[in-house]
Amino acid sequence: MSGTGAGVLETLSAVCDAFLPSIDDGGGIDIDPSAADFYRTSASMSETPRGVMEMLAKARHPKISLAVPALWFLSTRIGSVVLCGRRCVGGGKLVKRFSELPVEEREEILAYWSRHFLPHLRIFYHSLKFFTLLRFFTHVDENGENVSWKAIGYCGPDPTRNGGPFEVGPLHRGIINLDREREPPPSRALSLYGFPVSKGGEGGVSFTIECDAVVVGSGSGGGVVAGVLAKSGHKVLVIEKGSYSARSDLTLLEGQSMERMYLEKGLLASDDMSVLFVAGSTVGGGSTINWSASIRTPPHVRREWSDECGLRLFQSEDYDDALDVVSERMSVQKEVEDEGLANMVLRRGCETLGYAVENIPRNAPSDHYCGWCSFGCRDGRKHGTSETWLVDLVESGNGAILPNCEAIKVITQMKKTTTINDGRSKKAVGITFRFRNPNGDEEIAAVRARAVVSSCGAICTPPLLKRSGLKNPNIGRNLHIHPVVMAWGYFPATNPWPEADKRSYEGGIMTAMAKSRTGDTIIQTPSLHPGMFSALTPWISGRDIKNRMLKFSRTAHIFSLARDAGSGTVTSESNISYRLDDADRENLGSGLEEVLRVLAAAGAEEIGTHHRDGRSLKVKKKDRDDQAALLERFIKEESRKPLEKESLSSPICSAHQMGSCRMGTDPLRSAVDPNGETWEVGGLFVADTSVFPTALGVNPMLTVQAISYCISKSVLNHLKCNKYT
Repeated sequence: MSGTGAGVLETLSAVCDAFLPSIDDGGGIDIDPSAADFYRTSASMSETPRGVMEMLAKARHPKISLAVPALWFLSTRIGSVVLCGRRCVGGGKLVKRFSELPVEEREEILAYWSRHFLPHLRIFYHSLKFFTLLRFFTHVDENGENVSWKAIGYCGPDPTRNGGPFEVGPLHRGIINLDREREPPPSRALSLYGFPVSKGGEGGVSFTIECDAVVVGSGSGGGVVAGVLAKSGHKVLVIEKGSYSARSDLTLLEGQSMERMYLEKGLLASDDMSVLFVAGSTVGGGSTINWSASIRTPPHVRREWSDECGLRLFQSEDYDDALDVVSERMSVQKEVEDEGLANMVLRRGCETLGYAVENIPRNAPSDHYCGWCSFGCRDGRKHGTSETWLVDLVESGNGAILPNCEAIKVITQMKKTTTINDGRSKKAVGITFRFRNPNGDEEIAAVRARAVVSSCGAICTPPLLKRSGLKNPNIGRNLHIHPVVMAWGYFPATNPWPEADKRSYEGGIMTAMAKSRTGDTIIQTPSLHPGMFSALTPWISGRDIKNRMLKFSRTAHIFSLARDAGSGTVTSESNISYRLDDADRENLGSGLEEVLRVLAAAGAEEIGTHHRDGRSLKVKKKDRDDQAALLERFIKEESRKPLEKESLSSPICSAHQMGSCRMGTDPLRSAVDPNGETWEVGGLFVADTSVFPTALGVNPMLTVQAISYCISKSVLNHLKCNKYT
């Protein structure tokens, strides 16, 4: 390795080992041999620095890309003085480089960076902390093992779903991989499916495919539209940016699954790093990696969208029917036979406090005790689009799916005449997309179609429309994210409840929920495996983070989710801005207060939040007469800490993005009309969460499927009329 490269890696290793140093003992904690090995293992002993370097190299976030130059600067003596201050001055040498400092001093510097007045240095700290912990706790060796897992009580991939006969799943014969050698070749395979293919085409493309409709994206929006159109007899091609995994190809490993199935490999954040976004990028989209919640559009939201936004659809029988149809297709039901640890805690805590608790409707059976749904469903019992609507597409004989293909732009043409009162001067006639051929070289191909449907999601649809020449100023604006803040409670296995065999990562991810007393937030549970658990956990010192991770398997997390009034802007997939409204801050703070109360009421031994201060409270200290007062003060202080985006003091997460191409009745205030068709281009429809007029307030899967079902009827009408031929 070159001197510069070696210096950067040496410095990165010093940073990683400051986050996770080698520790000789548990600091007075009685630990078993596996825990002792865990304490002794530093980040560099598990090849974490090289993994972090790879993650930094792949990250597209413009501010994360500055980390490598910053590491190079830190590898120099002058850079160490500038970034670390007086700690690098003195000793045997006049000036020490960061990597030459004792680990204790490096830990102090990390803590100093976390609160630094310069935003870029805080971002530098948070990026390296996130990547280091995520990599360390997800990386597996050649035997599929991780040095920490036994110590923290993690079993790795679901042991009940490993082995057994190889299952391809119901989509296998409808998948055409353009990046693999195959017989027959892709062009022949497409022809066999009834899609005419010709070599070349406008713009120098390699080949052109013809169909009735092309759908970009295969999640809860695109999957529904594709299935409906194909069952109606139309030839439908689905273009999917992500990859396809047969059931038995799902590893259920956190790190590998994030890299293969999540947008930006799960490393997607707002421009200032204040919000962490989670979005699917695989066949089935978000429905493949979500947590099963299938909640109907709330009545008050339907009234608002109808009365205030002028969208009569949402108070119509057609929308009622759509909700019924998609619920039935996904086999949505509310029963649960055995709850996991976190949902047990939520339910008991709420009941103790007198909060109303309800079962969450899910697209999984009542006995689906699986905590790995965020990495796909190996047994197919979670009914995402890859087990439902996309199956309709394939079984109809009228459709096929092209994974690992990224849409570049929509092809448009000027219309010969402008329909009266239509106002659209252009029509969509297809798309271009890029892919890697079996040799690894990039190629560009085209699809010619009578209808184009963008179902890339609220983050990817706006950039696609902008690349296609659409100018409506509402495209990319009005992004809502359902911001989430979390709190945690520790329930030792020595306690009689929850049962000792319960683990935080097992069981249905979401089975119980409650509304806050004010009604402004909802209270639910997340899925956190060791990587994300550690990355979101406050870092105080190397010893402290390892102590916290020893409690991983018995730590229950509960979150507060707000129906946000604030909004953001999507400029590109790697450039997303978001502003938290003052009312949202207040609602999230109130919700966090209630979450802490729920955890304490459920019997937690210790509670805390994800604020960088890392404060926690032992709830059940018997030697304190004023324990109740201490608890009350702790809850008030922690929940009232400001959610200031500039300080990055508390992580805000988002698994639901919506509204960035909102539906409306006026092109001055919306991006698509009530039928889901763009105001500027005829035959170009949007069917995903980006069309939501406002934030929804609950998990959006059922709502986006119902809306997309209605939009599919508009696409069918467009194809029937064939307006622009």
